[in-house]
Amino acid sequence: MKKIIVTLALSAILMATFAFTNFVTFSVNVEESNITWVGKKITYDHTGTIKISSGSLDITGDKLAGGSFTIDMNSMINLDLEDAEKNGQLLGHLKSADFFNVSEFPTAKMVITSAKMKKAEGSNYEVTGDLTIKGITKPVTFPAMVNIDKDIVTANATIVFDRSEYDVRYGSGSFFDDLGDKVIYDDIELGVELIANK
Repeated sequence: MKKIIVTLALSAILMATFAFTNFVTFSVNVEESNITWVGKKITYDHTGTIKISSGSLDITGDKLAGGSFTIDMNSMINLDLEDAEKNGQLLGHLKSADFFNVSEFPTAKMVITSAKMKKAEGSNYEVTGDLTIKGITKPVTFPAMVNIDKDIVTANATIVFDRSEYDVRYGSGSFFDDLGDKVIYDDIELGVELIANK
């Protein structure tokens, strides 16, 4: 009898484990996926794009179960400055040690740790993940609109993170006083569009 009980218990554990891990992985199409970024000062904003170098989304049945994507920090582009010299100066500064120190930290990464169905205006999921920038990992939670079809998954989300939590100090009112209108806001907005295929 004891052997039967033990066998049944082990079978239940194995079945539960299999059910938990029985997901389908969709690979992010890095050519079709996109990230936009917005950084703000008191007087104006800067906008641009940055590329995804790799990623995947895990689907269980018809639900998002997990995933991750890696951001190529060297691919950062500015879209609002038409003057080539000023554009280059801005990108050089953003990639320097004052901001994201791209030579030492060439990638950033998001790893989804939780995805809960939660309908709201413009979204159907509440996603929590670990965002790593400059080797520092912090949790972030954000709404997302996820559409799952047989061979393709699309996901759109707006992620807002506090750069001061990742040791990006330049022009931050969290670290420096008396910056006046030169202060650069800590919140940076990422508009993420992922397209993933089987």
